[in-house]
Amino acid sequence: MTWVESVSPSFLARHEAADADDADRVLYSLERTRDRLQQLFPRAIPEMTVVLHRGMVGLSLTNPLLPLSWIATAPGARRYVAGWVGGRELHVLSPATLQTRASNVPGSREMLGLAPSALYARRIIAENNLELRQARPPVRVGLELRWAWLVEGGARWFAGQTEHSRAAIARRLREGGRPTFPPNTRDAPLLGPTVIDLLARERGEQAAAQVVCRLHPHGPRGTLSKAFNSRPMTHVEGAWRSHLARLAAGN
Repeated sequence: MTWVESVSPSFLARHEAADADDADRVLYSLERTRDRLQQLFPRAIPEMTVVLHRGMVGLSLTNPLLPLSWIATAPGARRYVAGWVGGRELHVLSPATLQTRASNVPGSREMLGLAPSALYARRIIAENNLELRQARPPVRVGLELRWAWLVEGGARWFAGQTEHSRAAIARRLREGGRPTFPPNTRDAPLLGPTVIDLLARERGEQAAAQVVCRLHPHGPRGTLSKAFNSRPMTHVEGAWRSHLARLAAGN
């Protein structure tokens, strides 16, 4: 196996020589994501290294917590847990490997193709979220789990995965129990973005960016109350469940 490097203005990619073309496409996509997020989030990451892996075993060896994250995710969304991001490194499955993980559900390939952008958006949110940025590592892990619907959901929404997730959401609603509000850790990768989507539709993209940058001292419901202009939580939850039904129906 020969590892080589590809570069773009803001990223360096390490990958197998045979994946050079795929690496160029990943870097191009990440540059576009970076340019978009720079307009919404004040704090940027000067440069990052992207490592493309051809299998889950090699990827998991870079972070022993990744298999636990996979297990903690609802079965229907596990295929979309395809990497992890640290301070200056982003590890993700190669595009060819990502495509082999896609299901026959419409939108699955598109969601997986956006996995690198979702991981980068997650890093940007963490950099701009005051509480996450200041937390010590053990505390930060706990916060990220508790607030997965916000952090993970925001990252995947800003990466553009939500518009391709309708069929996966419909399957989740058919095959799983009634989801909690806000979505729990297991549902965060798939249903967390729908909360951000509802907010962005009602108040705009900039409001969504502001919400993911703070962890309210009164918990998730404090965040949601403030985000939706102090509307009663029963009203916000009802609007979200109606939004889920519309997405699942393709409306």
